[in-house]
Amino acid sequence: MSYEPNSKETMELIQKLVSIPSPSGNTEKVIEFVEDFFKNLGVDTCRNRKGGLIATLKGKNNTKHRMLTAHVDTLGAMVKEIKSNGRLRLDLIGGFAWNSIEGEYCEIETASGKIYTGTILMHQQSVHVYKEAKTAERNQQNIEVRIDEKVTNADEVRALGIEVGDFVSFDPRVQITESGYIKSRHLDDKASVAILMKTIEYIVKNQIKLPYTTHFLISNNEEIGYGGNSNITPETVEYLAVDMGAMGDGQSTDEYTVSICVKDASGPYNMKLRKHIVELAKQHQIDYQLDIYPYYGSDASAAIRSGFDIVHGLIGPGIDSSHAFERTHISSIQNTEKLVYAYLLSENITG
Repeated sequence: MSYEPNSKETMELIQKLVSIPSPSGNTEKVIEFVEDFFKNLGVDTCRNRKGGLIATLKGKNNTKHRMLTAHVDTLGAMVKEIKSNGRLRLDLIGGFAWNSIEGEYCEIETASGKIYTGTILMHQQSVHVYKEAKTAERNQQNIEVRIDEKVTNADEVRALGIEVGDFVSFDPRVQITESGYIKSRHLDDKASVAILMKTIEYIVKNQIKLPYTTHFLISNNEEIGYGGNSNITPETVEYLAVDMGAMGDGQSTDEYTVSICVKDASGPYNMKLRKHIVELAKQHQIDYQLDIYPYYGSDASAAIRSGFDIVHGLIGPGIDSSHAFERTHISSIQNTEKLVYAYLLSENITG
């Protein structure tokens, strides 16, 4: 059965996902959202102890399994210090540059669940006061959160219930344009999560039987390096991470095709699986790019490092300005959806 995904619906689902705060370590709400989506489809799910979600579709062959993974955890921060001026010093969750969050609106979630809003600013923000406003280094010492409450010292902040260790999430500022782009924080990797969700929905609603029992891990610790290195069944022979393709100078990846990674910082991905995926793209006239991501690691590489005897691969939509002001196009979403579907219905490369 040919697959023509409704990628407009996928974009709308991405919009919902990125609007749910979920920095690594605080992903319960978004996991519940995905879990409810699968339950409404009648898909079997379970949680692992790390808080990730595993959905399983039984296949014709139950002796060899596949696993696909995408992650819902995002970059974020924690309160590192409550400063004497009533502002907050941050400690980062995940790898991004301080300058990429300057001026961003944010939310602080207390241990009791109360939410406060704020803005991430330089301490030396005002050019009318600070001579070094334009030149001061953007770092942990200089960046702080201005809370949208009447607070002028640390005691007043603590009276709100805010403490060291509270999670700070960034406003995604999500927009879908008439020209087919979605721009938002956290497209890494909620774009891929939505792709898996909508592909599973299509398979279930059309009563399609997969050739192999397939597990879909919605990982919640990828940004800190260990989301997908557990709960891999002994029968699993292939492991495909669906994560963003990174764009920049020297990169092949763009916002309009599906990116197929051949190598990242962990080393080369399995050559036989990569060739299989490329052949599927050619057979189904799916636009793709091959690429190498020099400063990148995936849940598939985390699984390999953990010693699992699997072949591993990595594909995903092309994302501009990763870990900052991210954007992709509906055509990249669509090409990735088509390739995921073609892979799920293909024969195993191990025979």
